[in-house]
Amino acid sequence: MTIVTSGPEVRPAMLDDIRRLVECESPSSDHAAIARSADVVAGIGAGLLGSDPERIVLDGVTHLRWRLGGPTKVLVLAHHDTVWPLGSLATHPFVVEDGIVRGPGCFDMKCGLAMALHAIASLPSHEGITLLVTGDEEVGSATSRALIESEAAAARAALVLEASADGGALKLARKGVSTYEVHIAGRAAHAGLEPERGANAAVELAYQVLAIAALGDPDAGTTVTPTVLSAGTTVNTVPSSAVVFVDSRAWTTTEQDRVDAGIRSSMSHVQGAALEVRGGPNRPPLERSASAELFASAQAVAADLGMAPLTSAEVGGGSDGNFTAGVGIPTLDGLGAVGGGAHADHEHVVVSELEPRTRLLAGLISRILEADRP
Repeated sequence: MTIVTSGPEVRPAMLDDIRRLVECESPSSDHAAIARSADVVAGIGAGLLGSDPERIVLDGVTHLRWRLGGPTKVLVLAHHDTVWPLGSLATHPFVVEDGIVRGPGCFDMKCGLAMALHAIASLPSHEGITLLVTGDEEVGSATSRALIESEAAAARAALVLEASADGGALKLARKGVSTYEVHIAGRAAHAGLEPERGANAAVELAYQVLAIAALGDPDAGTTVTPTVLSAGTTVNTVPSSAVVFVDSRAWTTTEQDRVDAGIRSSMSHVQGAALEVRGGPNRPPLERSASAELFASAQAVAADLGMAPLTSAEVGGGSDGNFTAGVGIPTLDGLGAVGGGAHADHEHVVVSELEPRTRLLAGLISRILEADRP
């Protein structure tokens, strides 16, 4: 197989690209900022890959796609949006000191994006590689999901540049994510004069919260968590409406479907109250079976590169890798930066891990492509 190495000149170049990416702030909700960030990503990518990307704007969100020749065999997935609002650089400036990169979005996932670009650029051939950089991952990938799934459908493998788990572990499984709003319609009445004429939506809300929470299964690792609740308007009025938001996570599609059925079959307990369920599964589970073969290949590449054996983890958070696994494509996640503090003040990346992990990614892409050749 082809083992890709890099000289000492690569690290300064990659760090400069990371700086440019981080210093172009790109909160998911600001479409103009996402468009500016896409320009920066496109410029860096064109310089490294020798071609401009396609700009795909969906509902105002800018995504970038490089199809680098021939049918897609390997889909490399990254995103350029972050959770950090404009102005975050004033309090969290980009710095590199004591072997650590800091700055808003550096770990999740602008370092991973830079690694993807540099890894692909280092390969002798780009034939069969598609790089998709989306702009709305942090807010659920509403505009990019169909794009991701359609690109993945033709691929032999999907490699996701989300940051690694603790200690650099690759992410072999992710829980599926479902979100719900359970709306309750009651009937208002004066709480002192004639409460019996009302249908108390707050009381119904209490029943629903307990029933929803009971759908969780700790033994299966399934969580069903009521999060935001609201009911009532004034202290002397029987509440006529209420709502509870729900976050549910499950390791398997079977569990995700069970919870979905349970929430949708809820019955009201308060006479006169009616229920409406909105939402549902957002991301299917990335099950360990989708990652096993690719993880074994990554271990072989790491051994060829003289790296320590790779470690793995299962995590509760979702990523775009859930979508690629959901359409049946082998998927390996967590190939990005090593560090910690995603979405937090202490977000950081370990500089010494950038080059080895970039070589690992390049070697893994090569191995997949070579296995697909006659």
